Amino acid sequence: MSFDESSKVWKNGSLITWNEATIHMASHVVHYGSSIFEGIRCYKNKSGSAIFRLRDHTDRFFNSAKIYRMPIPFTRDAVNDACREVVRVNRYDAAYIRPVAYRGYGQLGVNPSACPVEVAVLTWKWGAYLGKEALEKGVDVRVSSWNRFASNTAPTLAKAGSNYMNSQLIKMEAAMDGYVEGIALTPEGTLSEGSGENLFLVLKGKIYTPDICSAILPGITRDTVMTLAAGLGYEVVEQPLPREMLYIADEVFFTGTAAEITPIRSVDKIEIGAGKRGPVTRAIQEALFGIIAGDQDDAFGWLDYI
Repeated sequence: MSFDESSKVWKNGSLITWNEATIHMASHVVHYGSSIFEGIRCYKNKSGSAIFRLRDHTDRFFNSAKIYRMPIPFTRDAVNDACREVVRVNRYDAAYIRPVAYRGYGQLGVNPSACPVEVAVLTWKWGAYLGKEALEKGVDVRVSSWNRFASNTAPTLAKAGSNYMNSQLIKMEAAMDGYVEGIALTPEGTLSEGSGENLFLVLKGKIYTPDICSAILPGITRDTVMTLAAGLGYEVVEQPLPREMLYIADEVFFTGTAAEITPIRSVDKIEIGAGKRGPVTRAIQEALFGIIAGDQDDAFGWLDYI
């Protein structure tokens, strides 16, 4: 990841320089974590530069805001246009795009209602999140000692900045123990997700993934994988999954905008399958990257060209 400090940021309807994109220290978000955000990728392919599933990301952005009673002072179309604009004005052919809405400067106290909702969209260049070779060779992960949220404590269907305090603990613990990532469990002990990725397992030809009641964020890439897998003839099962299924699975992989589709080669030092990317993971990767590269028909209308 690298930030270009000469780049432009869209904030509250105007383009400003990167170094102008600041907030006051008394902003509500600094003290209480009152923000929601999205992570979106723009890819370069043979037909130009295209943002992947832009409208779906924006829909989730507005849903997250609705859950947190955070009225966005812009329309969905305006946010979509802002995402396109920051890529275009910064002359990026491929980029990571970050829309964020937060409670700004007004007053301090747990109740955020008196604080204005501000919206910004920034972008930067970001390669493979879990490492350049991870998409093929896979990564080593551990089951975290930290659980995801119990039902009716924090809304996991919202992509809220505060939720990622839990993710930070999962990620730091894994890194300090020599792993690339951690996998969180639910309070009931079933599988949930990684610190910033959804989780899939392959066992005896079927693909399994924790359901949305397993304290997961309903990922856009997760939905993409389920759609592509069904089209390839695989049965996809959403249900609560016991931890030990990780160890006996033929394949395990992460999905996410940043992680894309990253195979997992070991969990808790137990080798998964052949200890490398398996055939099902590879088939789904090829289907996704074929669409992104423009080599396969975008039958689902997922590419939004700049």
